[in-house]
Amino acid sequence: EVQLVESGGGWVQPGGSLRLSCAASGFLFSETPMQWVRQAPGKELEWVSGINSGGSMKLYADFAKGRFVISRDNRKKTLYLEMYDLKPEDTAVYYCTKDEPSGPRGQGTQVTVSS
Repeated sequence: EVQLVESGGGWVQPGGSLRLSCAASGFLFSETPMQWVRQAPGKELEWVSGINSGGSMKLYADFAKGRFVISRDNRKKTLYLEMYDLKPEDTAVYYCTKDEPSGPRGQGTQVTVSS
């Protein structure tokens, strides 16, 4: 059974930083591309970033370029998203997904950016 458990969210002031984690189990993590997506209140799910199985290829949505960094540790079966210079519009529930943005995802972790 695929299990994805996101953590690391919280409240932060504009300009602050957070590091999200996603612990994976139930599938061969080291051979699976992974994604981060987010959903803001009242909005549709939005793709944030993706990484290939080996971690050598990383893609970002335009709003994430230069502020977010995706990475993974295949030995720990964990996906990360470092977020810097956070803005109020980054407020959302963040999910990691398996394979594709529409793939299986966890329960999410709430990120709130406000002063």
